[in-house]
Amino acid sequence: MPHSLRSSLQPAPFMPVEPLVCVVDDDDAVRLSIRLLIETLGLEVRAFATALDFLADAQAREACHCLVLDVRMPGLSGTALQERLVREGNPMPIIFVSAHGDVPMVARAMREGAFDFLQKPFNDQALLDRVLEAVQHAGQTRRLRLEVQEVERRLDSLTQRERDVMSGMIQGRLNKQIAEDLGISMKTVEQHRARVMEKLQVASLAELVRAALKTGRFEA
Repeated sequence: MPHSLRSSLQPAPFMPVEPLVCVVDDDDAVRLSIRLLIETLGLEVRAFATALDFLADAQAREACHCLVLDVRMPGLSGTALQERLVREGNPMPIIFVSAHGDVPMVARAMREGAFDFLQKPFNDQALLDRVLEAVQHAGQTRRLRLEVQEVERRLDSLTQRERDVMSGMIQGRLNKQIAEDLGISMKTVEQHRARVMEKLQVASLAELVRAALKTGRFEA
């Protein structure tokens, strides 16, 4: 993988998988051509002849950072696959490539969250640019999701009293006010504050607030 590309795609500590691009097209020649083209980016590419073949590969679905997808295919169509992934809550970016896209079809695909819709024959560089953007977008989305999951794991380690104190901290209340609200001493509040900061692995109140608000469990 070229150094510049590797740097831009370097996984964060929370990322569990290397970027994978999946290609689904029932035309053997087109599928091979797209796969070879995308591999010039230094990315791993896995190709499938049908949408059902893609769905059957659980590992590919988990690792997929970008799905390059034909629209009209035997069995499950590209748009039907998109709808299924949306229902399952799978956020992978989808780039449709089709020789048969009309305005309603394109509008529907984009409305359902497609990353792009390219008409065949497409410009090779245009596809490469969009695939790279999609992979980077997916990496950022995954990173944020995993960071939130890690914060939630740390929050789950708090006792109920520590959560109560943390709620007051996030609201900007002073130790004395939190103590009065909870009917405990200021010393106890200070002890709980210290444990909250330690368990959440944050060094400042601002960092604590940012981490907590990511999860949606607390309001500032």
